[in-house]
Amino acid sequence: MLNKTRIVIVGIGGVGGYFGGLLSKQYADGKNVEVVFVARGEHLKEIQYKGLTVINGDESFVTQPHLATDDYSKVGMADYIIICTKSYDLKQTIEKLKPLIGHNTILLPLLNGVSASDEILEILPHVNVLKGCAFIVSKIKSPGIIENSGNIQKLSFGMDGPIGEAVLHLKDLMFDAGIDVTVSDKISTAIWEKFIFISPAATSTSYFDSTIGKVLEENTETVLKLIEEVKNLALAKGVKISDEISCKTLNTMKSMPYEVTSSMHRDYLNQNPQTEVESLTGYIVREAEKFGIAAPTYLKLYEGLLKK
Repeated sequence: MLNKTRIVIVGIGGVGGYFGGLLSKQYADGKNVEVVFVARGEHLKEIQYKGLTVINGDESFVTQPHLATDDYSKVGMADYIIICTKSYDLKQTIEKLKPLIGHNTILLPLLNGVSASDEILEILPHVNVLKGCAFIVSKIKSPGIIENSGNIQKLSFGMDGPIGEAVLHLKDLMFDAGIDVTVSDKISTAIWEKFIFISPAATSTSYFDSTIGKVLEENTETVLKLIEEVKNLALAKGVKISDEISCKTLNTMKSMPYEVTSSMHRDYLNQNPQTEVESLTGYIVREAEKFGIAAPTYLKLYEGLLKK
């Protein structure tokens, strides 16, 4: 480990901006912990000049990280790298991260899909990679400003197996920064239970071009079918999930503000040439076929989304 613990957050969007903002605020003095943001464009410029503003309900704060940059060569060796990019940026991000990764560096991807850790290990087979997921509804409101608009902001990470001291140290650093964090030695359960929520939510809001409230009003049956199909895939893969997961997932969706939508839907609204459709929708179609299980609702909506 370095004399100081260096935490690098790559991608300062809704997830990285909120949790990275809390870490940066807590360790602003830089005595024992240095927090580095890797961002780009106007968002980065605003952070460099004015700091990052994080809005959470009626409260807000401004924080200036130890370093905010788009130049990976300026970062130095990292103890922890928290990856919060979109899934379609992951592979090129990992290539750029190579100079930051030492023997003891721990990578924590917090992406929306379920395959990020495996994708990282395909490129860097010997690195220390955790699995993790974030439960949060937040976004870049404008350059330099992150807004959390939901009623939940939790983080889970860990492994499917014994948890080492360095992982527990990261948990402690996050907890001290005010993050609602859980570490698990059965992390695949947490990741898939989140995916059973986020994949149907992203797929349905994008396909129907509607907020979560309107989708549930007009297309509850379709949402329930999506939930069942992704749940069946998890079970086929041998992932242990709660017996009440379908009911819990629907209740979580119903508890969200009516006007909330998914980041994938926002990409479609913004006519972004890249979306998370392959990791959040197409993944289910391909894996269901591989495991010989039916996913007709996913197939129909996936084919519709590919035409958008």
